[in-house]
This record gives sequence, C-alpha cells and structure tokens, in this order.
Amino acid sequence: MQCDVLAVDYGASGGRAMLVHCDGQSFEMRQVHRFSYEPIYCENTLCWPMEQLFFELKQSIIKAKAVGSFESIAIDTWGVDFGLLDENGTLLANPAHYRDERTIGMMDEVFKIIPKKELYQITGIQFMRINTIYQLFSLIHRSSEIMKKAERLLMMPSLLSFLLTGEKRAEFTSASTSQMIDASTRDWSIQIKEKLGIPSELLPPTITCGEAYGMLSEEICKELQICAVPVIATASHDTAAAVVAVPTQEEDFVYLSCGTWSLFGTQTDQPVINETTYQLNMTNSAGYEGKNLLLKNIMGLWLIQESRRQWKREGMEITFAQLEAEAFAAKGFQSFVDPDDPLFEQPGDMPERIRTYCRNTNQTVPDTRGEIVRCIYESLALKYKYALGLIENVTGKVYQTLHIIGGGSQDALLCRFTADSCKIRVTAGPVEATILGNAAVQSVSLGVVADLKEARRIISNSFERKEYVPAGEDWTGAYEKFLLLLQNKSE
Repeated sequence: MQCDVLAVDYGASGGRAMLVHCDGQSFEMRQVHRFSYEPIYCENTLCWPMEQLFFELKQSIIKAKAVGSFESIAIDTWGVDFGLLDENGTLLANPAHYRDERTIGMMDEVFKIIPKKELYQITGIQFMRINTIYQLFSLIHRSSEIMKKAERLLMMPSLLSFLLTGEKRAEFTSASTSQMIDASTRDWSIQIKEKLGIPSELLPPTITCGEAYGMLSEEICKELQICAVPVIATASHDTAAAVVAVPTQEEDFVYLSCGTWSLFGTQTDQPVINETTYQLNMTNSAGYEGKNLLLKNIMGLWLIQESRRQWKREGMEITFAQLEAEAFAAKGFQSFVDPDDPLFEQPGDMPERIRTYCRNTNQTVPDTRGEIVRCIYESLALKYKYALGLIENVTGKVYQTLHIIGGGSQDALLCRFTADSCKIRVTAGPVEATILGNAAVQSVSLGVVADLKEARRIISNSFERKEYVPAGEDWTGAYEKFLLLLQNKSE
C-alpha cells in the first residue's frame, strides 16, 4: 500500500505545504508552496491576517493539484490562538495574536476565581499569559461586544479546517493548549466553564487526532476545481506533530522541538500533575495516540529572529548563517539572559532589550551583533540544560540522547552548544519534523502505516541526521551564573 497526502504547516511567521508520499517503507517530501505573513493591528489588537492565511491554504491546494494527486489534507498550526464564529458560521474578527497585550493582568483575574493551584490540578498546563483561557477571559472580563455574538470558538487549525469542510470540531492536541481541558476527563472542563462564565455551547465537541473532520465542501471543490478528499485532524498542534516525527524506537527519550519556540520535553503515558510539576510550571499537552507531552515551553529562536528583524529595519541585510558565524567568532561566556523573561515577549528592538537585561543584571553588556547572538545561543543552551534537569528530576530517569527536531536542528552552533552545556549526545533532525508528523498521522489514518512506532521507524530510515557529542568544554561556571539569574528573578 502507498499514499500521497498534503500536509500544511503554519508557523509563527510563515508556512509551507508539502506533498508527502509514503510507500510503507519511506517518506518522500515535495514542497509545493511556501509563504510568509505578519501580524496586523485591528482596532489596537494585534491579530493574524485570516484572509491571507486562508488564501495561502487554497493556494497550497491549487499548487499541489498542479503537480500531483493526494488522498487527504491536514493542517497544523501553533497552539493557544482561536477564532470566534457567529450562528451563521461567519468569522467575527481576525483571530488575536498570542503576543497581543490584552492578556496582561488576566492571569491574576482568573486566579481570583479559580485559584492557581486548583487550575493546574485540573489541566496540568503551564502558566503563560498567552494561553487561550486568559485570551478568552479578557473578552468576558471586559464585556466585549464580540462575545455577545459568538456561537463557536475554534482553535486555529480547526478554524482553517472548518473553512474547508464546514465542520466545527476541536482537534484534541490543539485544544489541550487552551488550559481549559480537564486532564482527567479529556474534555472541556465543566468547572472552568461554569466558574469563568464561558457559555457551554461556545466550545465545540472534540475530535480525536487521526479522525476526519469531513470532506472538502462542495463550494471549495467548485472554487478550486478539485475532487473532494477528506480533511484529517492530524496532530494539529505543531509541537504534537513534530514529536510524532522524533526518529527513535525508544520508549523513554527527550526531545527539543526547536523553532520560534523551544519545546523541551519527553513523552509519557499519562499526565504528570503533582506538587513538583506545579512548582516547576511544567506543562502536560496532548500527543498522538493518547500520549502525554510533558515539557517546558521556552521562548526559543524568537530572540534571534526578532534581533535580525531589528537589524534589517536599521538597513543591515544579514543572513542567519552570517549571524551564526559572527557569534562563533565572539568571545564566550560574557553575559547571559533568561530567554523567558517578560522583557523579551513583545516584538521590537530585541538587541537593545538584551543589552538592557545585561545592564540591569550587572553583566558585561554585549555590543556587536556577534556578541548579542552569542549571548542568545549560550543562554538557550543553558536554559535547555535547566529544562533537562527538570525532566530528569520529575521522571527519575537519566537520558543518553537529546533529539533536536525542527528548523533549529539546522543551527550547528546551537546544537553544539546544547551538547556541551547538557553533556549529552545530540542528534539533529529531521528539519521538517512538523510536516512529517502531520503526514505520518494521515498515513496511519489511511491505513498505509500501522501506528506511531512504525511511523517513527520509517521516518528514522528516510532521513539522515547529524550527531553532536560533548566536546569537553566546561560549562559549569556558566551554568552557575545562569542559575543565579533565574534565582534572582524568582525572588
């Protein structure tokens, strides 16, 4: 048996669509469309340009049809963001961007109604002000007019799938990022809905990862001149999709899904919700085949990306490869930042914010591009070491290999620093982990691949990976300084 599927992945600043062929022994990818987009301001709210996102989805289908056939389509995106539909299925506004400031102060407002620890015991989700629960409550708290008209809330991948099929369902891996799913019942929390005044009918029925939302609608087929195929609910949270593609047969492993965000974690059979994970603010999001993804969400390559955007605004055309080379040439261990400090959350002049952080913490202030990027790389590697320690502490296991997947796996300097900092063997790749995970779930749904374990075996055999081993450089002193930064922040 074999199949050809169309996998569409939306990231923080762009997306791509690939035709993926699976013959049961290997996966082969062919890119058909790549696109970029930027958030926009709509009445002082930072939003996603939904019309453009849908246009790019349709372009993906048109371009895929032009070069080959496919038996199904699936979409994955980042988590937490959503759109609101009225009773006629009309999108009421562009979905707000998770970096919008409307959630500032909303965590404390929610905790007045549902105590922080109680909320964690229900959901097991890491506290971040970007989470859906705080976005939604900001609308309820401010008596937003849009809430009076809202009939359905759809997370981003489900919203895009709705536009293709007309079906209003919530794919479970994406829904789990909302901090509104009860980890014990694996459904929307009745307690959260009642206490926060969330209309019961607003949250749609969930759909299991691997099921089909439905077929392409008649209107879409006519517009795009295509025959109807099923739109499958893949592991539609991009992290869950990426973890499907971790190329290992081991039951116990650690992964780093590395892109704009860094997701450092392991896979467990059940959510791990206890006093330790609460104190460490660890998250339990849903994975494929009912697996739990125990992880720490770290700011990631956003700091590099936003720094480069600032330098481009200043007229400097610089590639990521050039920045990596400049960082390699800069002197090491001069200054560090906590990548998750609130100072770095919003778009803007990231290099100056890094200098400000270092100045405020009495460190050497980086001046050149190379010094700033070196500071970011070393800080990320140290935060990964910190996250590895948390995972090993919670699971009681010692891991021998760290699997770095996603775009960041191409960054040789970051991979090398991570191996040295964590004192662990690092395997880097596949780069297109999210697309592969998306396609693998479709392949299982179509009966070409047996299950998750088999999908990982095929992915492992289909793509080469790079290996990094600790080089012996001593990061002990750097880590001690980094821990002091984290401790001073918490006091």
